[in-house]
Amino acid sequence: MTQEEKDTLCFLNPDSAIYVAGHSGMVGSAIVRRLQATGLHNIITRSHADLDLLDQAAVDLFFQEERIDCVILAAARVGGILANSTCPADFIYQNLVMETNVIHSAWKSGVKNLVFLGSSCIYPRLAPQPMKEKYLLSGPLEPTNEPYAIAKIAGIKMCEAYNRQYGTKYFAVMPTNLFGPGDHYDLNDSHVLPALIRKMDEAKERGDDKVVVWGTGIPRREFLHCDDLADAIVFLLTTVQEKVFSSFQSSGAPLINIGCGKDISISELADIVKDIIGFAGSIEWDRIKPDGTPRKLLDITRMKELGWQPKISLHQGILSTYAQYKSNQEK
Repeated sequence: MTQEEKDTLCFLNPDSAIYVAGHSGMVGSAIVRRLQATGLHNIITRSHADLDLLDQAAVDLFFQEERIDCVILAAARVGGILANSTCPADFIYQNLVMETNVIHSAWKSGVKNLVFLGSSCIYPRLAPQPMKEKYLLSGPLEPTNEPYAIAKIAGIKMCEAYNRQYGTKYFAVMPTNLFGPGDHYDLNDSHVLPALIRKMDEAKERGDDKVVVWGTGIPRREFLHCDDLADAIVFLLTTVQEKVFSSFQSSGAPLINIGCGKDISISELADIVKDIIGFAGSIEWDRIKPDGTPRKLLDITRMKELGWQPKISLHQGILSTYAQYKSNQEK
């Protein structure tokens, strides 16, 4: 097969106009960097001030005015256990509205290719480990982030429905827990890894003798650097469409897991962060606070079979992320 023939069969070619929704966030900015590094420069972005994805009329007008070949929907309301527990209505409403507006307007304007970013929390709380794509909707969800998970499941099913009714090529990627440059460090809104980085760095600066961390430290989590996720998404979009879609057949839904295939306990993660930061105090576990899902490890067999694997180790990724965190503090 010639490169020209391959280009016509892939989701993207060198001239494709690609709209990255959520380009300023950790994941979206990583995707833009990876697209540009691959030589794909026809990238369309809009700031929140220029386009509110919660505004249906504005999103519809945007798609009418722009000539878009592919959408990467990385925009979302995200957060950790505390944020999900205190703002469940915001999480289900904002995510449902954003994905509904973008997916439907994309279809109306003739966009054939779309990637929707989901989350590993879509799988049942007690799903067998590692979690395969076919486990979707096979059991109850984790209560602490159920509204967010339901919104993400709706996005997956929306892609599936539009493919079936309209012949589009919309699919979803299920990333594991992500981290990296551009992460969110607000202690009321962040995920576990950025929260640990900020807590331990501030404790070190103050000379504290301990840091208090939510839960027992027992749950296990898998972590992936956002640059690896971006690399995986661009890999999928530059792979022959039918090869990608044939990998969805065993689960029925057009989704594919993206992770590293390894997990560690939150206690082990805290020790790694403590060592990298150089915090000399102790870690105290607030066992009254919720742990969340006992374990979340993705089965990444499909991505491996397609020929992709992550490149950035957890230790290497945390080192570079902490260096950027400190650099941003000094600015």
